[in-house]
Amino acid sequence: MKIFTVVGTRPNFIKIDKELKQTLIHTGQHYSYQMSKAFFTERKLPRPRWNLGCKGNEVGKMIDKLRKIFRKEKPDIVLVFGDTNSSLAVALAATYEGVKVAHIEAGMRSFRMDMPEEINRTMIDKISTVRFCVNAQAVLNLLKEGIT
Repeated sequence: MKIFTVVGTRPNFIKIDKELKQTLIHTGQHYSYQMSKAFFTERKLPRPRWNLGCKGNEVGKMIDKLRKIFRKEKPDIVLVFGDTNSSLAVALAATYEGVKVAHIEAGMRSFRMDMPEEINRTMIDKISTVRFCVNAQAVLNLLKEGIT
């Protein structure tokens, strides 16, 4: 199975499974040494095959670049962590290209739609193919939204 893991922020970097056979992509959302490269160096993570160089919140650029990669590389599934703008861009790009999306931390809710992260996580959950929940409450949250 051809698994792609796309990360962009510190909360994503610490969740990378070093044992999983995967292809890493870095969106570049967190781009400074302290917020990015230091994590890869200190945790001895494999270098990402691509760094998109999309600093900050350049979601549109991320989607465009990821779509090109997914179209060319044809991964079987893309792993998405959490609720960052990078995560939303990954989920949208993969969905547009017909690639399955696995959302790690699915079903987490604050119920505050005035928070960008809440918007991101609910959208990612709706378009994901596989949802990994961290606890029973997350499963219940998804069920209440009609997501199994």
